[in-house]
Amino acid sequence: MIRRLLLLIGGALAFWLLAGLPAHAFGGGDRALVFSGVAVLLCLPPMIASLVWAEVALKRDPQQQLLLVLGGTGLRIAFVMAGGLVLFFCVPYFQGQIAFWLWVMAAYPVTLALDVGLMLAGRPAIKA
Repeated sequence: MIRRLLLLIGGALAFWLLAGLPAHAFGGGDRALVFSGVAVLLCLPPMIASLVWAEVALKRDPQQQLLLVLGGTGLRIAFVMAGGLVLFFCVPYFQGQIAFWLWVMAAYPVTLALDVGLMLAGRPAIKA
């Protein structure tokens, strides 16, 4: 479990470095680094929560996979959207910055793919 969590966090940070540093260097400035970093940090908590949920739920009852998929999706989207909206409307640095939402839209599918891949890799084998 810890290994998968570290892979999720490491993969998200790798995305931040591989996308944020070039964006900073090619004209995005410090805002590109801040927006990309905050987008990744905004996406990580619900991804970590769904990965932990998957670890616990799938060891107990494989029938909970549908609930895990639907509930995890709702958890991820609700957290990222709510957090993004709070930043966008309440924090002056992010107010009116559409570039922030572009970074969220880039970071979300990357962290989602990492989360789902690690979730599938950690599920127990089906006994025939």
